[in-house]
Amino acid sequence: MLDFAIFAVTFIVFLVGAVVYLYPSSRRSSDIPGLNPTDEKDGNLPDIVNKGGLHEFLVALHEEFGSVASFWFGQRLVVSLGSVNQLRQHINPNRTTDSFETMLKSLLGYQSGTGEGVNEAIIRKKVYDNAINETLKKNFSLVLKLVEELVGKWVSFPEAQHIPLCSHLLGLSMKTVTQLALGEHFSEDAKVISFHKNHDVIWSEIGKGYLDGTQEKSSSRKTHYARALSEMESVLLSVAKERKANPKQLVFVDMLLKSSLKERQIMEDCMVFTLAGCVITANLCIWVLHFLSTSKEVQDKLYEEMEDVLGSDPISLNKIPQLKYCQQVLNETVRTAKLTPIAARLQELDGKVDQHVIPKETLVIYALGVVLQDSNTWSAASRFDPDRFEDDSTRKSFSLLGFSGNQTCPELRFAYTIATVLLSTLVRQLRLHRLEGQILEVKSELVSAPKDETWITLSGRSSK
Repeated sequence: MLDFAIFAVTFIVFLVGAVVYLYPSSRRSSDIPGLNPTDEKDGNLPDIVNKGGLHEFLVALHEEFGSVASFWFGQRLVVSLGSVNQLRQHINPNRTTDSFETMLKSLLGYQSGTGEGVNEAIIRKKVYDNAINETLKKNFSLVLKLVEELVGKWVSFPEAQHIPLCSHLLGLSMKTVTQLALGEHFSEDAKVISFHKNHDVIWSEIGKGYLDGTQEKSSSRKTHYARALSEMESVLLSVAKERKANPKQLVFVDMLLKSSLKERQIMEDCMVFTLAGCVITANLCIWVLHFLSTSKEVQDKLYEEMEDVLGSDPISLNKIPQLKYCQQVLNETVRTAKLTPIAARLQELDGKVDQHVIPKETLVIYALGVVLQDSNTWSAASRFDPDRFEDDSTRKSFSLLGFSGNQTCPELRFAYTIATVLLSTLVRQLRLHRLEGQILEVKSELVSAPKDETWITLSGRSSK
């Protein structure tokens, strides 16, 4: 018998919390094509295990049954949508909650804000989004400083030295997110390193420990996770209290303290932002530099845009919207890397996609990793090609998926800004080169990441 907790990483905790506990009624039938339960009690969970994860399972599911397909989680029906056309029919553009935030809070066991009405949810979302936007405005010079420090370090290296992208860019992400979220308390490397350790334990357990079932089998792992989460929460609460009494330069937590949110809610929002912000920012930067290292033409085109828009000046926040090709490069990075491969919504009322009726209380999976590689939507889907985003229909499809426009996850908007600053600083000084013979495997978890350390080499901009 499989334990449902092993699939928490792929929205299963969200599914259990939102569907099983809230709607513990008997299973519902459906005419949607898909798999019959492999196990009477666990449904198709054994099939997900055998495929190595939910994303891999969904790829096979949609290959067999088409763009609207069903399977069973325990005794509950789940419907997966695997194409842009079907998502367009289902997605509510006026939604008030962010699926990634909902999922992450469920994994952490956070309950605040889950029972509030539509108006309260809208207000909370505005407070959170505005806090991130204002933090970037007021602390943009700090972002630039941290990026310039890293690029300056790379410039000082001997030409062709191997650069470990994962460790360097996770370090940049940690420094940037902690200082912009929590202030100068994290300007000391020792405090960032301590934060990093707890962050790694928490993310590893919600991103992998549940997936392979190892946490449930190890009391020491569970204890280690609980201790890390408790220490992280204590730090966040302590920083919030300290800054409430003596705020300095305004950062994310200060913006939340100005609102009417309760202390617990502020701590939870800080946890979500620091956890998700670090991982999404780091992996977006890792992937974009990896893909750039494979294409001299894309690097040169990006360099020309930076020179035209910025000249010899450092980037500024108001210049970022003018960097159209840079935006295309980042969009294509998110698409090609399948940065966030899965999202989900609860079907609150009976609905319909194509000719298929989706019963009330069904969990609907958005198989974004499948959609982003759908050859019917993206020509030469496996190829890294930022030029595809010159097309209006391509941009609209991408926006529909929640990766651009008003519905973008706020942590992803933050990551786009950091990545743009990095690219504007890096490509005007250095060329990136792929390390020959490197095999890049992907971990498709909450956020897609390279399975192992990713390496590139660098040379001066004047080098051929």
